[in-house]
Parts: sequence; C-alpha cells; structure tokens
Amino acid sequence: MEAAIISPLFLLLGAAILFFASSIKIIYEYQRAVVFQLGRFWKVKGPGMIIIVPFIQKMAKLDLRTLVHEVPPQDVISRDNISVKVNAVLYFRIVDPEKAFIQVADYFTATSKLAQTTLRSVLGKHELDEMLSERDKINADIQAILDAQTEAWGVKVSNIEIRDIELTENMIRAIAKQAEAERDRRSKVIHADAEFQAAQALVNAAEILATTPGGIQLRYLQTLSDVAVEKNSTIVFPLPIDLIKPFLEMMEKRNAS
Repeated sequence: MEAAIISPLFLLLGAAILFFASSIKIIYEYQRAVVFQLGRFWKVKGPGMIIIVPFIQKMAKLDLRTLVHEVPPQDVISRDNISVKVNAVLYFRIVDPEKAFIQVADYFTATSKLAQTTLRSVLGKHELDEMLSERDKINADIQAILDAQTEAWGVKVSNIEIRDIELTENMIRAIAKQAEAERDRRSKVIHADAEFQAAQALVNAAEILATTPGGIQLRYLQTLSDVAVEKNSTIVFPLPIDLIKPFLEMMEKRNAS
C-alpha cells in the first residue's frame, strides 16, 4: 500500500525535475536570446542563466560578435566605361536582436546581398583613377549607405574594405603605357628646366665678368690653370688681345724712344 503511494510521488517529483531542468538555458556573454511567449515577442534575455517555460515560451539565440564576410567579386563598369572586377571584405554585427530576428528572415544573407548591390552602384559613379587612388573615401561612402539601410534590421555595418580591383590585360598594358609616357614627360620637363637654369647661370656669370675690370683675363688664366692640371703633352690655346695689349703698348713705347 505504501509502495503504491510513494511511486506516483516519485514520478511527479521526477517529472518536475525534468521540467525545471529543460526550462533552464545558459546564454553566453556574446549571445542574446529572443524570447517569444505564445507566439508573440516577449523580451530579449541574457547573458547568463535564464528560464524558459516549456510549451509556452520559445527562444532563438543570436550571436552579437562582429562577423567578417567576404563579398564575392563583382563586375563593375566605371564612369569612364572601364570594366573591372572588384571584391571586398565586410564587417558587421547585430546591435538589436529583436529587429535582427523579426524584421528580416536572414539578416546575414540580406546584408551580404545589399553590400554587393551597393558596391556596384557606388563604384559605377567613379572613374578608374578614383577607384585606385581614393579607396578610403569610397569605403566610407559605401559603409555609410549600408549602415543607414541595415539599421532597420538591427545590424551595424562597422566597416567595408575594397580588397582587389582586377583589370583586364589590355587595360593593364594601356595603363603601363600611360605611366611610361607620363614618366617621359616629367623627365623632359626636368631636363628642360635644368638647361634653363644652367643657361641663366651662364648669362649671370657673363654679365658679372663683363662689368668687372680684368674679369675676363682672370677667368682665362683660371681656365689655363685647370687645363694644365690634365696630363696633356701639347696644349694649343688662343691668346686674347686684351691680355697682351699692355705688353704691346710697352714695346711700342720702348721702340719709339
């Protein structure tokens, strides 16, 4: 008789323990639980230990950590009608678990597809030179557009980085020729500027020598001294009349006397 009474009590106790154990859930620090009660949203719980009433409440766990997603290569036509293939890396995370679970069926896929279309749209407004030289600005523009649109889904796009811009072989050769022509142009400009500066310096030096008494003679003697340093067996040089004119005048005076 006692055994018959005790047995149902143990069954009830065991059922109560199982019921209580199944209602306990552990939510990690980087997770949140979106809880529904009788099909309607109730609240967001976590982190730590939470209690979910079986058959009445349901929950879904969401990861709040930043996700890194590689955007597939996209075919883009730039504003100057150059076809390129661009891929990027997207960084985003959930900031509102309720919206991320209720407002969109698959927040990850939705954010990825939006990033692809936005990447093509924004890059199509820029020329190739801008894509190559202004990546930081373009990244910021794309990030701002994505962040504004994903806010309704409870998703925060923290950053997007354009990783590779692939060109066709013909375009690579054309850019190489353009760069070579630009280098030649700069070289010629630098050479012409150097010639101009040298010519200007010679003009200035000539003006100084012309206005200085005996300057031409001193310069001539200096040149002879420089030539004499070289290992030459024979040196032939003209003798300026200004240099020997004083000696000629002395000889004429001596002959006249």
